[in-house]
Amino acid sequence: MTFDVAGEAYDRFMGRYSRPLAGALTDWLDVRAGERALDVGCGPGAWTEHLVQRLGAGRVSAVDPSPSFVDACRERFPVVDVRQGSAESLPYGDASFDLAGACLVVHFMADPAAGIAEMARVTRPGCWVGATVWDLAGERAPMAPVWSALAAVGPAQAAPSGERSLPGGAAGQLEELFVGAGLHDVEGTELAVTVTHPDFEEWWEPYLHGVGPIGEAVAALDEAGVQRLREHCRAQLGDGPFEITAVAFAVRGRVASHDAGTTFRREPDGARLSSS
Repeated sequence: MTFDVAGEAYDRFMGRYSRPLAGALTDWLDVRAGERALDVGCGPGAWTEHLVQRLGAGRVSAVDPSPSFVDACRERFPVVDVRQGSAESLPYGDASFDLAGACLVVHFMADPAAGIAEMARVTRPGCWVGATVWDLAGERAPMAPVWSALAAVGPAQAAPSGERSLPGGAAGQLEELFVGAGLHDVEGTELAVTVTHPDFEEWWEPYLHGVGPIGEAVAALDEAGVQRLREHCRAQLGDGPFEITAVAFAVRGRVASHDAGTTFRREPDGARLSSS
């Protein structure tokens, strides 16, 4: 999926959640000075920013299919190598990076299995490939209050499944995709972020710009429908300040040499599976 919106609009909509999540992903992937890293599906640069802070702009590359996001990321980080391209066909050579990751991207890939395999291809053996996706199926994504309100204001306005069925958005799915792509030592965890919204309007306004599936669903309503949705959300959340806690699944796996075994671990419940 390509987001045909301005980088600023997306950043106002999701950046308030994706920036702290990107910081947690950076720590979990143990990004270290001297490495070369690739941000796949960089958007306006939420994770790119953390990578630049950790590694320096000259050691970071970023790619996104959206021209507006590429422009926004280039403007923010003129030294970073930012290219337009898809996850399924990354414009880089084999083993070009010490780390490749996709923060809130896998569920929007046209072919997630191919995208993750490409991330593995451009990463050196023994190094991490990582990804995050909100818990969409469990309704713990930042957008969950609006999807819930859409379902409540009436069947004609509701999007019955919302984003719940997107790939990677249910427990275990990212791990399965990583193992299927041939990654090794695959393990998953959950990363939670809490954002304090000073008032209702600050939280609500970014949903009016058609960003992502939820923005498109809101934009499809007539004026009366939008007003009903707004009032339902306000009744649930209050005038503010209030907090929204969102939870993402995070998975990492190593690119291994031939004939290495594959281990599938899931945290924090300790479930462990093995596959060849």
